[in-house]
Amino acid sequence: MASNQQMVSGVFRDRVNADSAFDWLHSNGYTENEINVLMSDKTRASYYGHEPNKGKVDTASAATAGTAVGGAIGTAVGATLAAIAAIGTSVALPGFGLIVAGPLAAAFAGAGAGAVTGGVIGALVGWGIPEDNARAYQEALQHGGVVIGVRARSNEEASRIKRRFEELHGEDVISCSC
Repeated sequence: MASNQQMVSGVFRDRVNADSAFDWLHSNGYTENEINVLMSDKTRASYYGHEPNKGKVDTASAATAGTAVGGAIGTAVGATLAAIAAIGTSVALPGFGLIVAGPLAAAFAGAGAGAVTGGVIGALVGWGIPEDNARAYQEALQHGGVVIGVRARSNEEASRIKRRFEELHGEDVISCSC
C-alpha cells in the first residue's frame, strides 16, 4: 500500500449508522476486502443473530482462516455489514470477544492469536489508529459500538469518507497517514 493513503476510521454506536457507513463505502467502490470492521461478540449476537459461534474462524488455524476470510467475504450475497456479520465472514479473536472482518482480519488470521497479545488497544494501534482513539474505540467496542475503517484511495476521498462518517454520527472519526 502506498504510504500516502489515508486511513479513515470511526466508531458507530448503533446498527443503523454502522450499516449505513458500510453500505456507503461499498456503494462508493470499496469492497468487503477493503473495509475493516470490528465489533464484540455480544454486538454481533444482538445486531445480527443469535448464533455466536456460527461461521466463526478460530485464528489458531491461520490457513483455514485466511481462506475463509478471503473467499467468503468476496462471495457474500449482498454488500451489507449485516451479511458479513450474519454469515460469519470474519475472524473471532479468542480471549478478546471481538469479531474482525476485512483486511485486518486476514492480517490477524495470518499472524495467529499472538498478533493480539497486546490487547485490543495494541491491535488497534497496530492497525494505525492513534493510541487515544484506540482507547476510545476499545471503550465503544465494549459498549456495543462497531468500528469501521478503510484506506482511502486519495486525500480527497479521505475527506469525503470522514465527512460521511461524521454525518452518520460516527464518533472519534480520524483520518491519518498510518
